[in-house]
Amino acid sequence: MELTEPTTAAAVIARMLHEGFEAGDPTVVDELCAADMIEHQFGLAGTGPTAIEKLKRGIVDVHAAFSELRFTVADIAQNGDTVWVRADVTGIHTGPFIGEATGKPVHFTVIDVATVRDGRIVEHWGVPDRFAILAQTGQLPRSTTVAPAAG
Repeated sequence: MELTEPTTAAAVIARMLHEGFEAGDPTVVDELCAADMIEHQFGLAGTGPTAIEKLKRGIVDVHAAFSELRFTVADIAQNGDTVWVRADVTGIHTGPFIGEATGKPVHFTVIDVATVRDGRIVEHWGVPDRFAILAQTGQLPRSTTVAPAAG
């Protein structure tokens, strides 16, 4: 498999992260996603109009849940129409998201894999590190003990 330099597909995903999720603008979905898009992300999964509406709602919900939201694209790889993006995300948990607002800062990773054709996302898998969010907002207890190695 030969990886190529990130081009249009990577730019489409970066715009979705920055203009959509970071800025809280769900209208960018209409420009960047195909009408028959297939979405695989947990909580947003669907096809066509269902996927489009869930994605728009997801943008609104995430933006409402985290103030000072910033996405920094850390890594990009592209093979043909498919692009893989790793982004570092920071924000303040100021609205409901997997529980009530805590006011705590969060830093987590999002992995996105998307197929982009003619400048539009036709299929997408998104994997935000929800465990990191839960742990940093105090909703997932962190173990302070280390289990002995099996042997």
